[in-house]
Amino acid sequence: MSIFTKRGADAVSSATTEETTKDSILVPFGSGTTYKVRVKSVEDSAEYYAYGIFGKVNTFVPSNPSERNAKGFVTANHTVWDKAADLLYKDAKALKDAGKEAEAEKVSQQAYSFKGKPRYLMAFGNLETGEDIIVDLTKKQASGVMATINKYAKKIDKMAFELSKTGSSTSTVVTLSPIIDMDEDLTDAERDNFEKAGAQPFDFANFENCLFVADEEEQTKNLVVAGFDIGRLGLSIGSTSQADEEVTPIEDDPTADF
Repeated sequence: MSIFTKRGADAVSSATTEETTKDSILVPFGSGTTYKVRVKSVEDSAEYYAYGIFGKVNTFVPSNPSERNAKGFVTANHTVWDKAADLLYKDAKALKDAGKEAEAEKVSQQAYSFKGKPRYLMAFGNLETGEDIIVDLTKKQASGVMATINKYAKKIDKMAFELSKTGSSTSTVVTLSPIIDMDEDLTDAERDNFEKAGAQPFDFANFENCLFVADEEEQTKNLVVAGFDIGRLGLSIGSTSQADEEVTPIEDDPTADF
């Protein structure tokens, strides 16, 4: 099963591997970064579901991803992180039913932090080098970028853009702004690289080398780092689950978009 749930047009509307290992073309994209880019195609994006907790556990994707429905809710093959989230949601419901609203909200927020959340890899041609690059975006960030791409879709092959990130922590903003006068605002080298970047379509195999993939043992260790009691799942470090209990999918999120 691919780690990507949608790609191309499907990824945009929601906002091939090779035998030889290729170097990742995922580039650093911290706040304050700007790239001058060419949008090679409106199709060059891929959606995946990421797990991790900001400041505690680095973002990862499971080696054996969950099955999800069209709305992104897990329907089968729950990861240990999915199971941890669902247990905490049950705890929150029990607290709410007991009239402990404040405690319920706190546990619900904790449950949400364990859920897989959609993220997007997007590819562009880098006008500094003429080579392809990939950036990793949250759903909210990708939505804004995709909106701009769709707005200029009919003349995308004739326009250059600036891709920028501003803000800090979880409040960063990503913008894709058209460069109005390419003759004046681009150097000769950048204009040459604009043509170079458009010479070949993006190779989707490049997406496969961008993400950290964790098996169940690594995911379990990450749960411990995140502060979850893995004994509640019948787990211990170095062993697999002793009981694969049925999990009821959660059909709504109590917090805002990641």
